[in-house]
Order: sequence, then C-alpha cells, then structure tokens
Amino acid sequence: MSLETVWLALLGLLLAGYFVLGGYDYGAQMLHPFLGRDGEEEKRTSGNAALDAIAPFFLGNEVWLVAFAGVLFGAFPHLEGTLLSGLYPLIVAILAGLVLGNAAVQLRRRSHGARGRRAWDVLIVLGGGVPAVAWGLVVGLLLRGVPRRADGSFHIGFGDVFSPFVLACGVTTALLFAAHGAAFVALRSGPELAAKARGTAANLLVGVAAVGALALLLTLFGAGASMTNRATSAIIAALIAVALGAAWWYVTRGNDVLAFAATCCATALPVLLVGAGHYPYLLITSAGTGLDIDHAITDDATLKILSGFGVLVVPTILAYQFWSWWAFRGRTGRRHPSYF
Repeated sequence: MSLETVWLALLGLLLAGYFVLGGYDYGAQMLHPFLGRDGEEEKRTSGNAALDAIAPFFLGNEVWLVAFAGVLFGAFPHLEGTLLSGLYPLIVAILAGLVLGNAAVQLRRRSHGARGRRAWDVLIVLGGGVPAVAWGLVVGLLLRGVPRRADGSFHIGFGDVFSPFVLACGVTTALLFAAHGAAFVALRSGPELAAKARGTAANLLVGVAAVGALALLLTLFGAGASMTNRATSAIIAALIAVALGAAWWYVTRGNDVLAFAATCCATALPVLLVGAGHYPYLLITSAGTGLDIDHAITDDATLKILSGFGVLVVPTILAYQFWSWWAFRGRTGRRHPSYF
C-alpha cells in the first residue's frame, strides 16, 4: 500500500470517527427537549437527560474534527483549497452550528427560569440540527458530483445544494444522527428513559430508511449519485442497509449495546461510500472526471515528515478516547453526577 493511500485512509478514518462520535452529540442535542426524565425529576431538571448522557464526552469528540482538518490541510492541500472554497457556505453553517450548540449547552445551566431554559433549548436543537443537515448536504454533493470550472476549481450553486438527491441526503443524515443519539441515550440512561429513547430511535430509523430509499431511487433513475466504482458502492450501500436493519432489530428488542454498535456502523459507512466509491478521485464531477489523489496530495517529502507526527498523534487520540469511555462507563447517574 502506497503512502498516499495510507494518508487517504487516515483522512477517512478521522472523518468517520467524527461522524460516529460527533454524530451522537448532534443527535442528543436535537432530541434534548424530547428525551426528558420522568415525573418530578423531569420538572426539576427541565429534561436535560440527553445532555447528561453526552456530558462527559462533550467537546472531547471534536478532537476528531480537528485532527481531520489537520490532515486535510497538511497532506491534501490542493483538496483543502478546492473543497473549502467550493463548499464555503456549508462549512460556515457547520462551524456556526458547533459554536452555537456548544455555547448554548454551557450557558443553559446558568439559566434559572423555565423561560430562559426553553430559549437555550431551541439553540441547542439548532446547534445539533444545522451541522447534521449540513454534513448530509456535503455528503450528497460529493456523491452526486460537483460542477467544475475551466480553471479546475469547483463551485457549488443554489441549484446544486437544493437538488432532490442532495436534500434527501441532508435529511437522511440528520435523521440518522438523531437515531444514533437516541441509541446512545438509551445506552447511557436508566430503564424508563432508556425505553423512551429506544422507541424514539426505532421511529427515527424507519424515517432514515424511507428517505434513504428515496435517495437510492433517484440514483437508479439517473438523478442521484454518480459513482466511479459502482460495484464497490453497491456493496457499501448494502452494508448501510444491513446496519440500519440491525440497529432497528436490536433497539426494538432492548439490546442497547448492539443497537448502538449498529448505528455506529451506519454513521461511519457513508464516509467509506464517498472514499471507496470514487477512488482514485477525491472530488468527482457528474461527467466522471475530477480531482484525483495524485493531484490532491502533497509531495512525498512532506508526507514522510507528517508521518512522524501521525505515529504520535493518532495513538494519542485513540488512547484519550478509550480512557474517556472507560472513565465514564456505565449509565448516567450511577458513576457520575448530572453535568448540565
């Protein structure tokens, strides 16, 4: 395996890790007002159970996004320049949602009145929903293909973002992140709240399948994804369907661990679909040409220098993530107090 392929795999791994870990953050934020506690505890805490579930990991999961951006800037400078400039409005929406959601979660705990908490709740939902939809739109655009100018740059117009296929991808991703978040809340919460979260996750997974099927139909009729490697793409799409089916099966039967594992697979596989489905292209046009890995990656000397840092940084990120999960294992309220 060439060094270029290794770095591309690392780029995909970091983005997939962010989708999995940041995805349940977004999902829990979106579901926060709907997954409250029961009885007097719900009235007293104003329904912050979903935030309690993600509290020990909140902000820490953003490390994966920072690492992804670092690899993108360092190892794929030509892709970074083209991608960020072409997707500028969506990138700004993602970053704005991150800032808005993080600030709202932190400031909500300082609000003592019910009216003030409701205002922060709206911002928390937007802070989770806006990045989730925007990431889905990005995935849809990359799958469908982006228009390329004569100078080789890509420009995303209003009609490209609001095409039926791209919009379907945006809605599918938002619903998937919400279902992923519900599965995580079920895994982390007590019996009564876990049952409520399972029912929410099951309904959301049905929605994911329905809107995802629409995106697939659009592709079959020539108005959807334009894949370079169709056989590989079909296999990965089938794996996504299997993961969604497994998630629904396990969540309806109360197996929270396997249900969450299945939603983890479902949120990570779209990244593999974009990468493996278009390889060796990183950006594709509907005409079947685009920016390939040889033209997107930096020179060999820089890659070798970066590899030395990568050997240290990547294991550190994995060790930190493992430690945080181990330190805060168990259900909310048993091993740590309420945070938000």
